[in-house]
Amino acid sequence: MLIKQLVLRNFRVFNGTHVIDLAPRKRQNDDNSRPIVLFGGLNGAGKTSILSAIRLALYGRLAFGPATQQQEYVEELSALVHNGSTTGERPSEASIELVFTYNKGGHEAEFTVTRSWKKGKKDQLSLQQDGQLLEELDYDQCQGFLNELIPHGIADLFFFDGEKIAELAEDDSGNILRTAVRRLLGLDLISKLRNDLMIFVKRQQSSQLAGSQQQKLAELEEQVKQFAFQTEQILEKADFAKMRIDLLSKEINRYEALLNAQGGAFAQTKAQEKQKVDTLLKEKDRLEKALRHECDSSLPYALAPKTLERLLEQISAEIQIKQADSFEKELTQFLTQLKNDISFRSGTTGKIAAEAIEDNLKDYLAGKPKGELLFDISEREAGMIQQSIEKDSKKAWQRFDLYRHQLAEVEEQLEQAAANIARAPEDDQLFDIFEKLRELDRKRESKRQEYRSLLEEAKQTKQLQLDCARQVQKTHDLARNQHNSDSAFNNAQETINLLDRYSELLTQARVKTLSANFEGAYRKLARKEDLQLNAHINPETFDVELVDENASVINRKLLSAGEKQIYAIAILEALAKTSGRDLPVIIDTPLGRLDSQHRDKLINHYFPFASHQVVLLSTDTEVDERYFVDQLRDDISHAYEIVFNAHTKSSALKPGYFWELTKEAI
Repeated sequence: MLIKQLVLRNFRVFNGTHVIDLAPRKRQNDDNSRPIVLFGGLNGAGKTSILSAIRLALYGRLAFGPATQQQEYVEELSALVHNGSTTGERPSEASIELVFTYNKGGHEAEFTVTRSWKKGKKDQLSLQQDGQLLEELDYDQCQGFLNELIPHGIADLFFFDGEKIAELAEDDSGNILRTAVRRLLGLDLISKLRNDLMIFVKRQQSSQLAGSQQQKLAELEEQVKQFAFQTEQILEKADFAKMRIDLLSKEINRYEALLNAQGGAFAQTKAQEKQKVDTLLKEKDRLEKALRHECDSSLPYALAPKTLERLLEQISAEIQIKQADSFEKELTQFLTQLKNDISFRSGTTGKIAAEAIEDNLKDYLAGKPKGELLFDISEREAGMIQQSIEKDSKKAWQRFDLYRHQLAEVEEQLEQAAANIARAPEDDQLFDIFEKLRELDRKRESKRQEYRSLLEEAKQTKQLQLDCARQVQKTHDLARNQHNSDSAFNNAQETINLLDRYSELLTQARVKTLSANFEGAYRKLARKEDLQLNAHINPETFDVELVDENASVINRKLLSAGEKQIYAIAILEALAKTSGRDLPVIIDTPLGRLDSQHRDKLINHYFPFASHQVVLLSTDTEVDERYFVDQLRDDISHAYEIVFNAHTKSSALKPGYFWELTKEAI
């Protein structure tokens, strides 16, 4: 397959008609076409729109996912019509035209797919082959033809973006790869053929049943259809309810943003702030009382430590003076009595001895402290003062210091709370928004209950369908045991068994090929210091185990972001090669999470050889000037730059890239 041209009209950011040539070109004196068509654009310019347009042109509703309902598809299409500001009226319709060649049955034909739609309407689809409109094909037939031409599951391996790479890189469960392998092997077609044969077998069995049994079987099969239809209807209602829930959630988010913009965040905490102010005021009053109490106690002693030190010295000196005075008085009385006793008993000799003792004691008392008593306090009072100054005042200061810091914090919190209250608008200013939010929240909760109820009802209806299906199967099993089978019946049974065996052998062979292709792709893209990985794929579960050179299984969670990206790209290349399809490769923003060495590997060893036609959609930081001028120049057929106009909110394409190739490089 070769995509020759893409025509966009009023699609997403592209206003008007844009014709894009995608066919690789030859350069002068060059026999081979250069495979890469490069698109450059900044984020939001419209690179992803190119990939989305190709997928939408080919697959319609499937481009948005296999579970997309018809109404959702119409809404998605309406959102894709260009909605930028223009000088005239905004367009109400859009279209995509894709021209490609495809070799089918040994004959190469050119196909032109045109998909157009209007806002709020279902799309129109037409298909031309070699310039002739295939009028005999209606919409569903055209879509079926395209699905058979390029199966959607296969196209996922060739048309992908950076998100697809990241999704596969982070897929620890292996579900994404498992689904890709099943589609690649065509097991869905084998399963469809097997189911058709099972229907034939059951019909053969039914024809052998008695009339009453056939009627009962017909009734059961009709019930299975009715329950299946009811389940589908209920699930559609549930999907619609889920859609309403999402819309209401978006509306609630919008009003919450409006509320915050108008001070709603402060308004919602206004009552809490007022309650906080009351608590803080009480705490402030308590702390102020505690501070006053400390001021009334021993705290003042801590304010003049030097003066109070002198006071304690004075009090200590006075105590010594008083003790000396008391001792002198007692000693004087004792000396008077002693002199009288000595003079009375010893006469002159005793008198001389008494005077000598008196003189010595006077000399002794002369060395004792003397001075004026300023305070004249008792030793008990002095001890109390000393206790207050040396111990109580220090503890009082510690408590005072703690209280004043706490008071400063409380006052700061009061200022902040007062500022928050001042910022909050009055309640009546936000009343309407609050009421709208309450109303939307009630509606959303009601829809959530409805959604849960519908899911439960669908579950019960599905269970009834399964019960009826089991009864149908039981009846068929009974018929198979009661009657001999004819040749057609036997052939069908044998074919079913053959299909199972074929599916098993095909899976084993393809899985072996896929493992070998992965190893080759990974070794080509990995750096020397990266792990040397092999892939072991279980042919029954399709679980992938990465095994290093020592045959040890590696936990993919332990790989770096770059290694995971390289692993994912190697898997995609291996899947594409194993598919045997000759399709273009389209990659949107593939280098976002890679380091410079991994980027070099991808630029040099993947892009130029990925396919005969490679469409790269890149920013200026991915395929930068060095890659563009030095490494990809021999492989680039031509390039486009997507330029976004902020005034018109639309993009246009111009030939070239962010940097022009020099004449010497060309």
